[in-house]
Amino acid sequence: MASQETRPGAPVFPRQTVAMLLALAVVLALGKQFLPAGLVRLPDWAILPFAAWFNAAFAFIRDDLGLIHVTRAFADAVQWLLDVTANLLYGKARWPRLGPIPWSVIAVTAGFAGHALGGLRLAALCAGTFVWIALMGQWQWAMETMSVIVVVAPMSVFLGLVTGIIAWRWPKFERVLNPLLNIAQSLPHFVYMIPVVVFIGVGPKAGAIVTVIFSVPPMIRMTVLGLRQVPEEVIEGGKMSGANNWQLLGRVRLPTARPEILLGVNQVIMQSLAMVVLASFIGMPGLGQKLLQLLQALRIGLSIEIGITIVLLAVMLDRLSKAWAMRQPVHHPTDASWFARHRLLLLWLAAIGGAWVLSLIVPYLHVVPRGDALSIAGPLDALMNGLVAMIAPVTQFLRWFLITWVLIPLRDFVLWLPWTVVLAGLAAIGAMIGGLRAALVCAACLALIALTGWWDRAMITAYTVGFSVTLACLIGLPLGIWAAGNEHRAKSVLLVCDSLQTFPSFIYLIPVIMLFGVSDVAVITAVSIVAAVPLVRYTIEGLRQVPSELIEAAKMNGANRQQMLRHVRLPWALPTLLVGLNQSVMFALFMVIIAAFIGTQDLGQEMQRALSSADVGKGIVLGGIVAAMGLLVDYLIRTWSESRENRV
Repeated sequence: MASQETRPGAPVFPRQTVAMLLALAVVLALGKQFLPAGLVRLPDWAILPFAAWFNAAFAFIRDDLGLIHVTRAFADAVQWLLDVTANLLYGKARWPRLGPIPWSVIAVTAGFAGHALGGLRLAALCAGTFVWIALMGQWQWAMETMSVIVVVAPMSVFLGLVTGIIAWRWPKFERVLNPLLNIAQSLPHFVYMIPVVVFIGVGPKAGAIVTVIFSVPPMIRMTVLGLRQVPEEVIEGGKMSGANNWQLLGRVRLPTARPEILLGVNQVIMQSLAMVVLASFIGMPGLGQKLLQLLQALRIGLSIEIGITIVLLAVMLDRLSKAWAMRQPVHHPTDASWFARHRLLLLWLAAIGGAWVLSLIVPYLHVVPRGDALSIAGPLDALMNGLVAMIAPVTQFLRWFLITWVLIPLRDFVLWLPWTVVLAGLAAIGAMIGGLRAALVCAACLALIALTGWWDRAMITAYTVGFSVTLACLIGLPLGIWAAGNEHRAKSVLLVCDSLQTFPSFIYLIPVIMLFGVSDVAVITAVSIVAAVPLVRYTIEGLRQVPSELIEAAKMNGANRQQMLRHVRLPWALPTLLVGLNQSVMFALFMVIIAAFIGTQDLGQEMQRALSSADVGKGIVLGGIVAAMGLLVDYLIRTWSESRENRV
């Protein structure tokens, strides 16, 4: 049997076998009406009770082993910390009974922090964010959110730092940890919530604990990366100075790895904000809960107000933490006085003292009563209603056309396919990309999904993600190519991408509901926007990294701009583009689960039902299916990229 001609290291798989798998898929599809029922959909007796097994295991761990008593004790300790921050930030009647701190004092503190880390522009952003929150009457909701973040972010940083150091120190532990981190970072947000509800309950402490669990993985990865990149000469210098292993770690390795570790802190903070907003589904009060209520009531103007606040908080926290990561230590002259070295600290103390005194004289600077708060909801509603009415003919036509002629036929076709057809077809694709091993991985993954009994829901999720990513490619790739052609355009578009990636997922639901109502078109639009961002970013980065000598050589050979793009820049940037495609699929999977809130029939809807009923087994099975789909796409893209490199 003839084989593909490949270079050493490339996967080898008979072309005839690939053709046979594709032919088998076609034959099974065309002959569906003659197939046994078990080859179309697995019969009930063949479905494995994964959910019941997981529920039994959790019941044993919770009740028989008594883990629930440990988790409840830990949750009570977390609740104590939350009570402290809640008292200080919005005056909850708990110890230390000192709060609430006046909003003007917090705004001044944020402004000084921004000035210390990034100058006047960052100071204006930080102070302005809290001024906006106070004047718009959203102070308590925002402080309910912030009171959780200021507790969980340090906990996540500490746990991630310690675990990362252990993983760096013992490679065997890292080898065990890496697959767990891959799975954890591919699970939808809701999967984390269900076990926490079972072991902890609902409310702020449950939201805090699920946020810690969700935000730890990036800190672990960045700690390991930073410690691994410490130059050997720096370590040798420490050893020559007589440092022991602990001193090397604390005074040489960790300070040298500071930029990577602080970028991990940035990721922890952003992940914490995203999860705290979503934790409204398990009783977490704050901005997320209020936004959820407003979206359910379709009160667009007030939803936009809350959305602006969440975005401002996200951008502020992102810019502050990144500025901290990039900031270099300041060295004062040796003869500088204590007052000169701590000038900013003294100015801050004077400013907050003045703000506190003023808040006692002017109550408006302490707490802005809801009745005296500003609001732009009325004008926003009028503006949005006018805008929607103006473009309604276009949006209604798009909604009708897409639902009637694209989405429903595509969904029906995907659901019409027998599971054996999808298995054979994907196995053939895997074989073409990565040989026998990839074919077996694809077949095993799809067979496992079929055995869960959630095949139809999984296929609806796959169709939604597939269509959304395709649409994102049609938008993101041309936009990235256009932006990469000019340095100014590239910086501007990357700045927009940075801003969009700081937005919590809920924010994307506001404009799509406004334009398309609660429909599949709204879901597709929201998912496509989220999925397009990494595609644009990685397209720009990939094309900008093409070596200048390659471009000069192409010009000398007479290539025009189009030829240079097709034959030089895009082939060179393809590995980076594939990373962008991978990230696009992962973002789409996350967003499609969240978008189930506005009405879908996929795994996300079932996951929300599992959350509402605290069904751990069902939630883990559904989350495992989503994770398996994401990991399979990741595996195929990485395999394809590696096989191309082996052929070069």
